[in-house]
Amino acid sequence: MQVSTRAFLAAFGRIGLLSFGGPAAQIALMQSELVERRGWLEQRQFLGALSFCMLLPGPEAMQLATYAGWRLRGTWGGILAGLLFVLPGALAILALALAYAQYGDVPLVAALFAGVKAAVLVIVAQALWRLGNRALEGRAQVVLAVLAFAAIYAAALPFPLIIAAAAAWGAWAARGQPHGAAAPITPGQTARTLRTIAIWGSLWAAPVLAAHAADATFLAAIAAFFSKLAVVTFGGAYAVLAYMTQTVTQTHGWISADQMIDALGLAETTPGPLILVTQFVAMLAGFGAGGTGTALAAGAMALWVTFVPCFLWIFAGAPYLERLLAQPRLRGALSAISAAVVGVIANLSLWFGLHVLFAELRNGPLGTYPVLSSLDTPAAGLTALAAILMLALRIPMLPALALMAAAGGLLHLAL
Repeated sequence: MQVSTRAFLAAFGRIGLLSFGGPAAQIALMQSELVERRGWLEQRQFLGALSFCMLLPGPEAMQLATYAGWRLRGTWGGILAGLLFVLPGALAILALALAYAQYGDVPLVAALFAGVKAAVLVIVAQALWRLGNRALEGRAQVVLAVLAFAAIYAAALPFPLIIAAAAAWGAWAARGQPHGAAAPITPGQTARTLRTIAIWGSLWAAPVLAAHAADATFLAAIAAFFSKLAVVTFGGAYAVLAYMTQTVTQTHGWISADQMIDALGLAETTPGPLILVTQFVAMLAGFGAGGTGTALAAGAMALWVTFVPCFLWIFAGAPYLERLLAQPRLRGALSAISAAVVGVIANLSLWFGLHVLFAELRNGPLGTYPVLSSLDTPAAGLTALAAILMLALRIPMLPALALMAAAGGLLHLAL
């Protein structure tokens, strides 16, 4: 189908500006814009592409937009579609992170964020419930989720190891299942794929190697960590947040637990993929390490190593979409990863809950536990209010976040 440049930019620009509400809302927006309204993609193509993107690490909605752009206008179309999906949110995060770094410690601002934190706790619990209903289809998936929770919460095993173990089990369990129909590989496709991998792999590595060559230790550490994150981000941003939180707050000590929760709350208010929280975290870490200039460099580095891999996965894998989706072991690995991710998000929910609701936590042999006498009563009240607004009254996320920020500010003024 021939799509004009003007119509292409208008459609994907609209998607990027309106992509609030997480991957489900973003995918629904693309379905409406690309399939129903404009008829640029068939429903079968759209669903197949969505399944393919869910197999990949990284934000599936951004990768789906990139795939759609590639399908319509080739590589440059994919690049434009991906950039238009990410840039509005990245610019918003840039402004919010700088403002937060400058004014986040002001008492009234901190009170506003207390309300946002309570809303974030409910948002993560909602994500856990939705994903659990979709991913846990039988006893085996439930067992995987429980084991993943125990592995990361009690045993403190690394997130990549948990994902790898789940994928290996899922692939093994799917042995003997029939293959689906797959299209043959076209002549010269392997050479084109290797060239694509070389180009995008070099682009991914360039700033990482430059940071090492310049002996910029902090930026090199940012590049290495967020590059690793780009490879293990299966199951969406919520899944990898537990791993990111553990690393940036405990291993590296770049930011505090409270700042991590605030980062997620602000990322929820912007368009684009939630994984843009990596930019916010990197900027806060950079501000603490060297001020505004370092914050800007760290944010740019995090953006680059988070999203350049997304283009690599799509452009290298899209020509093989039908063959990949026909592999039963690949489908089995994805199913197992999805189940394990439920357990990982359960750990994230508990981690957020403990840090929002209790002032004092202790480490025991089976993980972190709260000192019950340190319960933060105002935070508990704000969390109850957030649950009423979002679960009982079903107020949409953005208005609920605004209301909760206002509630936190009013509570601060009252006390």
